[in-house]
Amino acid sequence: MKNPTREEVKQILESAKKVAVVGLSDNPDRTSYNVAEAMMHAGYEIIPVNPNVDEVFGIKALSSLSELEEPVDIINVFRRNQFLPEVAREAAKTDAKVFWTQLGLANEEAYNIARDAGMTVVMDRCIKVDHAVLVRK
Repeated sequence: MKNPTREEVKQILESAKKVAVVGLSDNPDRTSYNVAEAMMHAGYEIIPVNPNVDEVFGIKALSSLSELEEPVDIINVFRRNQFLPEVAREAAKTDAKVFWTQLGLANEEAYNIARDAGMTVVMDRCIKVDHAVLVRK
């Protein structure tokens, strides 16, 4: 598994507009909530994907990626490693260009599924931190 270069990650973050966040919690104490909130404040449109919540930030949550009705640029995943292949298979059926797993999350099978579907794969990196370091001036 090999992540894109810092310059490639910067380009991804500068060109992306819409992020589907798989496993986004409606609990403000959870990392997924804080990361998604920061990305929303940075100008990204956030689409919550979590069958266990009705809405996050006043945005209706989808139960799964299969419910996406519009293209997204990045699928940002907050699910445990054992669930990543299943999420990658769903992601591969979307028009998303990037499959991104948060810090601490990496799975070779999921990496291969997403990569073989033509997606750029970023694993074990925090999108909020990368945005702050590479994009925010």
